[in-house]
Amino acid sequence: MAGSTPASLSASAPAAAPAARKAQRFSPWHEAWRRFRRHKMALFSAVALFLIVFGVLAGPFLWPVAINEIDFAAKLQGPSWAHPLGTDDLGQDLLARLIYGGRISIAVGVAAMVVAIFFGLLVGAIAGMSSGRVDAALMWVTDLFLSLPQLPLLLLVIYLFREPVKGVLGVEGGAFVLIVAVIGGTRWMSAARLVRAQFLSLREKEFVEAARALGASKLRQVVQHILPNALGPVIVVATIDIAAAIIAESTLSFLGLGFPSDVPTWGSVLRDAKDYLDIAPHWALFPGSLIFITVLAINFIGDGLRDALDPRRVL
Repeated sequence: MAGSTPASLSASAPAAAPAARKAQRFSPWHEAWRRFRRHKMALFSAVALFLIVFGVLAGPFLWPVAINEIDFAAKLQGPSWAHPLGTDDLGQDLLARLIYGGRISIAVGVAAMVVAIFFGLLVGAIAGMSSGRVDAALMWVTDLFLSLPQLPLLLLVIYLFREPVKGVLGVEGGAFVLIVAVIGGTRWMSAARLVRAQFLSLREKEFVEAARALGASKLRQVVQHILPNALGPVIVVATIDIAAAIIAESTLSFLGLGFPSDVPTWGSVLRDAKDYLDIAPHWALFPGSLIFITVLAINFIGDGLRDALDPRRVL
């Protein structure tokens, strides 16, 4: 105590203050953003995906060309000032069609992800908070769906229910609802297993046991204590599911079981271009590149989110 003077104490206080303020400033989400920024490919992919989404949303205002406007004099032309991405065999502008198709493909991916995550959260939460027969039955159903081949199942369901759904909701609306329901209904299993594992681990933590001892109901335990702490891995799975849904929709459209032929999507444009690869390679190059870049960017973003939301990982 004799060696401590007011001057030395006042000198050490300013040095400790910035460190204290810095420690208080970093919230969990701020720390996750800091980790995500250090993943260069994820950050670059986020910028690329933003540009694609902005392009398909603002494209109709920046490039107001009709998607079904036929001009036989300009058919199969390469990129030019009049048609930046070229034209197809009917002289239709590929840029306008890919902008429109991108809105459909991305909307299907996001909507199918929401359906898959909703059912995955529901099944996983019930299984994780239950025990015995309920848990075993839900996991048996999950394993059953996991064992089914996805593509043949998609084709079968769409073939059986395409006409009834279109008769109720219309051609384009029925196709959208059916494709989203089928893709989302075959993608919820991985989310359900992940959520169940998270719930089984978190329900034994001290803060959940304290809430249980204070009389909190199971619903309150899930909503206020368990679910917020299990969202990190779920967000990563949701990101990956968007990419998988875009690929699934493109596959269905390429096989002719997606949207009607007069509604362009990235997959249907790629299907129409398969017979003209030798004389008009641009027709297949641009939709294929958009699918590739979008899916790759989403996968890199998911990889970055996995690292950013993992509290055990220090970058």
